[in-house]
Amino acid sequence: MKLRAGYELRYEFPQPTPIIVILNVHFTRVSELVQPDHIIVSPSVPISGYRDGFGNWCSRLVAWAGQMIITTDFTISDSGLPDPILPDARQVPVEDLPEETLVYLLASRFCDSDRLLDLAWTLFGTTTPGWPRVQAICDFVHQRIAFGYEHARPTRTASEAYRECRGVCRDYAHLAIAFCRALNIPARYCTGYLGDVGMPPPYPPGDFAAWLEVYLDGNWHIFDPRNNMPRIGRILIARGRDAADVAMTTTFGPNTLQGFRVWTDEITEQD
Repeated sequence: MKLRAGYELRYEFPQPTPIIVILNVHFTRVSELVQPDHIIVSPSVPISGYRDGFGNWCSRLVAWAGQMIITTDFTISDSGLPDPILPDARQVPVEDLPEETLVYLLASRFCDSDRLLDLAWTLFGTTTPGWPRVQAICDFVHQRIAFGYEHARPTRTASEAYRECRGVCRDYAHLAIAFCRALNIPARYCTGYLGDVGMPPPYPPGDFAAWLEVYLDGNWHIFDPRNNMPRIGRILIARGRDAADVAMTTTFGPNTLQGFRVWTDEITEQD
């Protein structure tokens, strides 16, 4: 299967403004690109790149004063298979975890697992460790939070999402990650594209998506408490401790986001 994906961000800047963007496909999917996902900026400005501490590809630029469009449009191959389910995947004892997973046991800016420690054990302490426990967490979060773009707030933590019972996909991911970490399960935040391949219409407007990866039985596994079902066609952009590590754009000055479009569509033979 092939997917066509991309975005268009329209900004207004009152003055020259430095920007960091994390918008390229993750290095684990680059070999599957059929057409490159080059970042195109209009008006054109120099772009430099670097790897952050999580291996994500980051780009730096300075926007001119006035309007600017940041966009890409690419094609990528995909297996066409839904997210795998491995119900027998076991939880790894903390003393046996690889060192690189330990950072994903710690509380972070939005995943304040230390505030949810007692609650996590009260809610999930009797569930079967491993995949069933993580799925129980996702089931709970899926039911606990009411989705709505009008509920979006960039400063909401996991504990606040639990209390407020509303949010967007990042809030679902943050709360599930915080519960996992409170239960000694490494969990990391993921952001990327997720279209509606295999889903019945009507389709909502395109957007970037957030989910989590959990370390079980020696591997990282995808869980998605927002949708809470296997989905087809995820395209990973970045991973981190939480949304603060993988912001799509970080601007160092005043600006107005005037337009925002994201698309992830299956390419058919007619296309």
